[in-house]
Amino acid sequence: MTRHHDPADLSSAAQEYLLALRVMAGDERRVTTAQVGRHLGVSTQAASEMFRRLVADGLVEQHEGRDLVLTTAGRAAADGIFRRHALLEWLLTSVVGLGWAESDEEAARLQGAISPRVEARLDELLGHPPTCPHGNPIDADTARRRPAGVPLNAVDAGQHATIFRITEEAEEDAALLSYLEARALTPGARVHVLARSESLDSLTLEGPRGRATLGLRPAGLVRVLLGDADPTLFHRVPLRVEAVDAAAPMQVAKGPSGA
Repeated sequence: MTRHHDPADLSSAAQEYLLALRVMAGDERRVTTAQVGRHLGVSTQAASEMFRRLVADGLVEQHEGRDLVLTTAGRAAADGIFRRHALLEWLLTSVVGLGWAESDEEAARLQGAISPRVEARLDELLGHPPTCPHGNPIDADTARRRPAGVPLNAVDAGQHATIFRITEEAEEDAALLSYLEARALTPGARVHVLARSESLDSLTLEGPRGRATLGLRPAGLVRVLLGDADPTLFHRVPLRVEAVDAAAPMQVAKGPSGA
């Protein structure tokens, strides 16, 4: 019988493991205990011990091939943790002004500390985002309502597309996240594929900040919608929140000495 339903009832370590499994299993990838251990920087033995507890609590199943799978209760708990993580990422990127990679690290530190009341207030303040800043659905219900998109590396030269989401697997690569953000290759950005080369293992495109080149594998971790996409698919933090953020540094900067 499942003993845990509310993420708040789980230890911070258990939350970290459930979130890691949810993220790593995105797009139907197979995940093992050793892989999660490497992802979290712990030994396979330590990861195995934690997953034994999560299996006993009915949150994770381990198949004969050693693949780890979230149960229905485990997915619900992991979605709750991911929701907190995503809200914090929106806050840290859109309001505080941190970059994608840094905000992911900070959100991981904070996600187990916010109360349900603060979580609800953040959700309201940020305009009820249905995805994280990278475009990944905040829960299973949202995922079912949204289009799947196609890998960027499957788009032919000469075609236009709209960046839809940066997959969970891409989120694990801080350097890739930083590159995509620096080139403004973010959800909602319109791109034109200039060249796609199997021999050079690269894809060249024109984006909001000029030409960008990606390896075919990293490009495969970015999902796009062909042509122009419905702008309502892309969440934007309410302007009133951004306005508060923009005004704050100006107020702090002014002192007795003047401008």
